[in-house]
Amino acid sequence: PERILAEVARLPQELVPPTLGKLWKKRALFTRLARVGARERDSGPVSAVSEAPRLTRLPAIRTWKRDGGRFFTLPLVSTRHPETHVPNLGLYRVQVYDDATTGLHMQIGKGGGFHLAAAERAERPLPVVIHLGGPPALILAAVAPLPENVPETLVASLLLGERLRLARNAENELPLFADAELALVGEVRAHERRPEGPFGDHYGYYSETHDYPVFRCQRVYRREAPVIPATVVGKPRQEDFFLGDYLQELLAPLFPLAMPAVRALWSYGETGYHSLAAAVVHERYKREAMAAAFRILGEGQLSLTKFLLAVDRPLDLRDFKAVLAHVLARADFRTDLFLFSNLSMDSLDYAGPRINEGGKGVLLGLGEPIRALLNEFTGAPRAPVRAVRVFAPGCLVVEGPPFTDEAAERRLASAIAADPAFAAWPLLVLTDDAARAAKSVINFLWTTFTRFDPGRDIHAAKIELLHSHASFTAPLLIDARKKPGYPEELLCDPDTARTVERRWQEYFPAGGVEMGPSDRAHLD
Repeated sequence: PERILAEVARLPQELVPPTLGKLWKKRALFTRLARVGARERDSGPVSAVSEAPRLTRLPAIRTWKRDGGRFFTLPLVSTRHPETHVPNLGLYRVQVYDDATTGLHMQIGKGGGFHLAAAERAERPLPVVIHLGGPPALILAAVAPLPENVPETLVASLLLGERLRLARNAENELPLFADAELALVGEVRAHERRPEGPFGDHYGYYSETHDYPVFRCQRVYRREAPVIPATVVGKPRQEDFFLGDYLQELLAPLFPLAMPAVRALWSYGETGYHSLAAAVVHERYKREAMAAAFRILGEGQLSLTKFLLAVDRPLDLRDFKAVLAHVLARADFRTDLFLFSNLSMDSLDYAGPRINEGGKGVLLGLGEPIRALLNEFTGAPRAPVRAVRVFAPGCLVVEGPPFTDEAAERRLASAIAADPAFAAWPLLVLTDDAARAAKSVINFLWTTFTRFDPGRDIHAAKIELLHSHASFTAPLLIDARKKPGYPEELLCDPDTARTVERRWQEYFPAGGVEMGPSDRAHLD
């Protein structure tokens, strides 16, 4: 699949102007592309059995202690726009309520939610099919950050190397994925909501209870003996992390095609993906980099990106320490930091004032270095700083007292940033536990970027308003302490931990697999 997508991305450059010779050289690719699409039949393996819904008998899972019920964690949710009829395939968790109804966690910025909004404007129910199982390419396609009107099934077919097999559905207009294990067919009624959650999510915290659409199942289609897939999410790195990174590598050749000013893009799964991204962009005229940044922040699911680092030199964006050092050596916070308040925020990110609300930030690190970065801290900070750790060149992790109220904490953060002991360090991160946050790149990313709102939690030694632009004087300070109302961190309960310890040899009889602390995941 990587080779095919790379060849597709090169077509505009290699075929212009088109000639018979150029087209002939690409005949193998065109033959492969001719197989992309879908073919529909009256039936398929998934329609071997048709029965009334009895959802409570299906093997949905409860992963974390405070989970509000049992969930399908790999559901492939098919919808179709009620006006344009463009299909969408999304992966939204499904909480089983009873034999015939479930919650459907359609977050903001997702295609299925856009389809539901259109149906609700017309006061119509939205037909839905929830598939479980099938070709793994469907899972990759369902979570791919595609433009809104590009069908995910086309990407799935391209990954499969053949047409996607569909089966007709007697209950509503949506076809079934013929090779799925099971399909729940039904609808979401306009404006119907019900409390969904809590659920231990891939941000590493509980996603709390909120009202979400209700799926009403009318029919179940399945194989004779279906095998229901599931995944477990929690603190990084879990299975979804590796799927997300592979998907980014797969789609990397297409980003410059869709966004010509963007040469490379990487979102950091350690932060839940939407919390932090970095991009290599063009800077052929002053501030062209911001045009590229706005392009990223306006593209489909990428629009949920909370903080974006932009550079104009080729870097391995997966090497976060190198990227951060590159930016800190070049960023003039007076002119290169842009903060935007009162915007949308990913539904799973609780750093904002309310669910789905928060700020965004863009930091540019362009051109030649303007400062040398220190690697060792020798200062003597004033109280109430409790500990200081060096994370990377130019970046310190600072431990402070627990967060209380916003007004007092703004004064505290500003005072720490203005401490002369930190004057030579461009970036400070204020945390509850400096040693833990600085222990690893994974831990730093997770602790820092899941716990701050760019519109409220960035401070500096001095902030001035120049016309309508906020100008920051280094050091910049990110307050990444846990704030009141922030959801509970995912920790393994003692009973489960003891069970795993007792049965570890059963899980890995060949040995050679080390058991780590149950509350750390891969953070350390």
